[in-house]
Amino acid sequence: MQGKQLRQLEAELWRAADQLRANSKLTASEYSMPVLGLIFLRHAFNRFVKVQALVEQTLPFHPQRGRRAIEKNDFLEQNAMFLPEGARFDFLVNLPESADTGQAIDNAMRLIEEEYETLRGVLPKNYSIFSKDLLRELLRIFNKEVLQKAEGDLFGKIYEYFLGKFAMSGAQEGGEFFTPMSLVQTIVNVIEPDHGIVFDPACGSAGMFVQTGYFIESEGLKPAEKVTFYGQEKADLNTKLAKMNLTVHGLEGNIQEGNTFYEDKHNIVGGADFVMANPPFNVDGVDKAKDAVKKDPRLKLDGTVNLPKNDNANYLWIQYFYNYLKPTGRAGFVMASSASDAGHSEKDIREKLVKTGAVDVMMAIGNNFFYTRSLPCTLWFFDRAKEQDEAKKDKVLMLDARKIYRKVTSKVNDFSPEQLQNLICIVGLYRGHAEKFEKTVSGYLEQTTALAKETADATRALQEHLQVTYRAVFEFAARFTKEIPAAEKWVEALNLAGMPEMADLQKQLISVAEKAMPDHQILEEIARQCKAIRKPQDKLIKQLLDVISTANKEYQLAKNRDWKDLGIKEKLDILKDLQQQLSGNPDEEEPGLLHETEYFYKQAHWLTNRFPEGVYTDVEGLCKVVTQKEIEAKDWSLSPGRYVGVDTATDDDSDYEERLNEIHIELEGLNEEATQLAQIIMNNYKELAL
Repeated sequence: MQGKQLRQLEAELWRAADQLRANSKLTASEYSMPVLGLIFLRHAFNRFVKVQALVEQTLPFHPQRGRRAIEKNDFLEQNAMFLPEGARFDFLVNLPESADTGQAIDNAMRLIEEEYETLRGVLPKNYSIFSKDLLRELLRIFNKEVLQKAEGDLFGKIYEYFLGKFAMSGAQEGGEFFTPMSLVQTIVNVIEPDHGIVFDPACGSAGMFVQTGYFIESEGLKPAEKVTFYGQEKADLNTKLAKMNLTVHGLEGNIQEGNTFYEDKHNIVGGADFVMANPPFNVDGVDKAKDAVKKDPRLKLDGTVNLPKNDNANYLWIQYFYNYLKPTGRAGFVMASSASDAGHSEKDIREKLVKTGAVDVMMAIGNNFFYTRSLPCTLWFFDRAKEQDEAKKDKVLMLDARKIYRKVTSKVNDFSPEQLQNLICIVGLYRGHAEKFEKTVSGYLEQTTALAKETADATRALQEHLQVTYRAVFEFAARFTKEIPAAEKWVEALNLAGMPEMADLQKQLISVAEKAMPDHQILEEIARQCKAIRKPQDKLIKQLLDVISTANKEYQLAKNRDWKDLGIKEKLDILKDLQQQLSGNPDEEEPGLLHETEYFYKQAHWLTNRFPEGVYTDVEGLCKVVTQKEIEAKDWSLSPGRYVGVDTATDDDSDYEERLNEIHIELEGLNEEATQLAQIIMNNYKELAL
């Protein structure tokens, strides 16, 4: 499924699911689980149908007894769930009008739990509180043909989309169950968890494990054969979400409920190959007088337990992550930016950590990456294998990514896939691996080349169609003026001043884009011309459409037989389609070929401009490799901004058009907030009877 289709489907499903909240007295957190439960059922049934067809083809056949009946084990061998009849989606969809739909869905969940110990007590079973009509409508919507044919990855993406939407709508206090996709993907790609035990002691909805599964699959391997997932989560609801999320993605994991400050449910100290986490920031109230804390082996550095004196759990978490690792293990986790410079007892712990040599990469992240808090954060990365390498243990990569982001809404930022890839390339160069950098740059150039040729074809088609349409309209207008002299102003309006210049720009772009090849100089020229032509071309087409629209209304051309015979409406529809193909469709958030061609070249330029030799080098304002002596000189700070400096050079890569669009998004958000505030004030006045 294309990205555009997926976004449309997600939005449609969300609108439908949101009816649950709108038509009930449920809070956001109360209705999130029933919705996710329906997605779970739909996905489980899709897998069931697909595997059932495969299994039935291979069942042994006996001459007297016939074909062996299908069994639960047949499904387990195919990494799919066996569903009793009452738990199958088609059974629920086809219930008679008289049936109690809520009770039937509750029963479906119970039947699945009876079959699978790991899901016992996990699935939602409160559907009877919703009206029968509403549930039937939701079942119908989740039974669309596109969802019947959907594969597992599609359902995983829909599930993740819903988790994100629930986080944005405040479905979970503090949004603790959902780590933004960009940050999870960054952590996974930096530590590369491709074998052994993968542990998350604050696992939320298991997003770290899901992305690890994607990462392993992208290498052409099977997660179940390469890694074992262990998770711990304090909240009962989040533990259930994690188990459902793993099942939706076809993954298995041991998720235990427990407060990580006082319990280590998996007893995994020193045994994890990879640790990933987004722990709750700045937690206070941890009881350090308890023996479980005072004698906690997870808090040992230099043979002694290190308890930070202030009431803040950040440095408890940081030590846990270090001590869970094997001597060759890697960790990546999200942490409040304040922890990088915290003083007193926390500074002493940080000094000990730096001296181990395990601190590998520190990456500063800008504001608004989380749905429920706007503050910046820092990603920490440990690599304990560095401790054994005298040269590497003294080095830490400081990477300041605060200026790297894509604005999603006025309140939410993330990394584009290319921005994320570029950051991973920098980490790869720091580690002495140039392969990813070279592959990424060549990939951008090849993509730009392919897009440039598509752009040439679309521009030629648009140019030809524009000229044909314009000529037909102009010739008709000239004839029409002889009959109605007052229409002379229409002919004057059709003398579009920019027409000849636009034809020249189009010819230049077609000429150079046709000859595109993965060469920086050629592609730079193509990117420059793509940017130069976009606005003037759109302006000219809009001008033509406006002139035709005005004449249409003024002279009632729709009633004119000669005008109808020209088929202008059909010609304009084709023209608009070609324009959208080149310039994009803002309503659908679809970039056009002109923007895409320029964009992918700019990504290659961004990397090669900063690392022209294809090897790591410090870049002012972006990255710097520092020694332990340099860190000591800055009071053991691990804040990247204190080392990389400020980029004072003119940024050739800055796209002022995109920045203006970001400002527009921010303004829309402020206007929305102002409207809400005005309404609150008005309501308060009404309550006060003023």
